Amino acid sequence: MISCGIDMGGGSIKVLILNDGKVVGKSMVETELDRLASGKKALDIALQNANMNKSDLDYIVATGAGRKIIDFADKESTTVACDARGIISLYPDVKTVIDIGADEARSIKCDDSGKVVDFALNEKCAAGSGAFVEAMARAMQLSLDEFASFSLQSTKSIPINAQCAIFAESEVVSLVHEETDRADICKAVHDAIAARIASMARRIRIEEKVALIGGVAKNKGFLDSLKRELKVEFIVPADPDFIGALGAALLAG
Repeated sequence: MISCGIDMGGGSIKVLILNDGKVVGKSMVETELDRLASGKKALDIALQNANMNKSDLDYIVATGAGRKIIDFADKESTTVACDARGIISLYPDVKTVIDIGADEARSIKCDDSGKVVDFALNEKCAAGSGAFVEAMARAMQLSLDEFASFSLQSTKSIPINAQCAIFAESEVVSLVHEETDRADICKAVHDAIAARIASMARRIRIEEKVALIGGVAKNKGFLDSLKRELKVEFIVPADPDFIGALGAALLAG
């Protein structure tokens, strides 16, 4: 069976195609204003990679914040369900999943069978998402990779007190004007996000093993901050962005 999962994220759209459970094609494109057109573009690229046509697909499941936009999907499923299904297929022993995307974050607890038993959301606050890191990196005129690298060089802790991303950005700009070391500012940003994510995750009573997924999972500076905040080791998949799309494709199968 050829199944397809489409994860309509706020920052990017991920598509993954499975043939009898094996990945044969995938793509990731930026989410543009016309989200349906972006979804179709992502699907076309994944189909090209798989050397297939849309008619070859037996079933399509859409997930993510924009899943209702995909009018050509056979079914839609929640991000929570797809995250759990995707990660358990790779790591059956995982009990807790933390997913941090561009616009929002969520923590999910699974039972021994991989079924979702509890979850918590960050209530769509930018201060607990990838958008916050991107905004702070822009304010400091750094790439995301540079931002993460600087963070790991810091040996100091500087608190960022603002809970709102807009006010936090002003606080970061003030630190720049005060000529605070860039490494310390970068670490302070990651520490602030980690504290917010940790607070959300603790609401479901974290159980190890813990997986970290979503685009922010690739940020080593943030990963370091979250490890220190929660005092746990994380499993980070090779393609943390695609776990939701994988779960959707598996459900489609």
